[in-house]
Amino acid sequence: MKLSEFSFDLPDELIAEYPSENRDEARLMVIHRDTGKIEHRLFKDIINYFGEGDVMIMNNTRVFPARMYGNKEKTGAKIEVFLLRELNRESLLWDVLVDPARKIRIGNKLYFGDDDSLVAEVIDNTTSRGRTLRFLFDGPYEEFKAKITELGETPLPKYIKRDVEDNDEERYQTIYAKEEGAVAAPTAGLHFSRELMKRLELKGVNFAEVTLHVGLGTFRSVEVEDLTKHKMDSEQVIISEKAASIVNEAKKNKKRVCAIGTTSMRAIETSVSTDNMLKAFDGWTNKFIFPPYDFSIADSLVTNFHTPLSTLLMMISAFCGHDLMMEAYHEAIKEKYKFYSYGDAMLIL
Repeated sequence: MKLSEFSFDLPDELIAEYPSENRDEARLMVIHRDTGKIEHRLFKDIINYFGEGDVMIMNNTRVFPARMYGNKEKTGAKIEVFLLRELNRESLLWDVLVDPARKIRIGNKLYFGDDDSLVAEVIDNTTSRGRTLRFLFDGPYEEFKAKITELGETPLPKYIKRDVEDNDEERYQTIYAKEEGAVAAPTAGLHFSRELMKRLELKGVNFAEVTLHVGLGTFRSVEVEDLTKHKMDSEQVIISEKAASIVNEAKKNKKRVCAIGTTSMRAIETSVSTDNMLKAFDGWTNKFIFPPYDFSIADSLVTNFHTPLSTLLMMISAFCGHDLMMEAYHEAIKEKYKFYSYGDAMLIL
């Protein structure tokens, strides 16, 4: 398929600036692939589609406060620094994006905090906006991590135009987030409340936790019409033996296996055995799923509504069927569903 087939017009007012008041009361569109039927529900109604022995695969990555603001030495120019990943713990080396990038060169120092209590030196250029920073910090690593956590803010996506608010620290994080390392939330999981998970558990639904540390590549635009030429950024994935066992048991018993979010789906499709079972895995993935694609593990998917031309939309097309997906998206626009990270959800069965 071609990039242009994933274009649609999305009114700006449908981009969610805030989450729903209660996590599990976002809207839920339910799509039945076998009949093409589309239902309009609330997210908490998802419990009606799952039963004893079914499995939900959740991405337990935890978002860290990755966006920081510093000042350049001498000029005092304000610089946004987006922490992408830690390269070396001993040397406090980090892979970052800087903005405005044209002002930041190798050898420059950046000062953070009202009292300039944290300093970093630029030691390499990686891409047009990418830099490698070495933080200059005297003290144990735990104190350094506490300092960047204190100075950083919740990394809301750029399409949310408002300033970060206190509530975002909690709401831009799943309730089951454990393993710190993501710079963007696995947003389908944001709709699960503790009450809903307890009700699912009482109904006999099992949860398998995997980890995929979401990077900014999830927002990277596709710039080639031929999708086979697009390269995904690598992201770290961990699938435990326990998670694989829970999923494989459900598959053997012909129970429903549901991936909660595109990141969970990418994680599990990265590590599939020859007999289409899930294997434990600890490594990196740059897997790009687009039509046509045969899915091996999950038979259902929970996801938010995604941006036109995005790799996330391409995965949904591969899972849902392109025509049915586009019909669902046009229906969502007509019914004024909210889109993107803080938006409403879709369950594809």
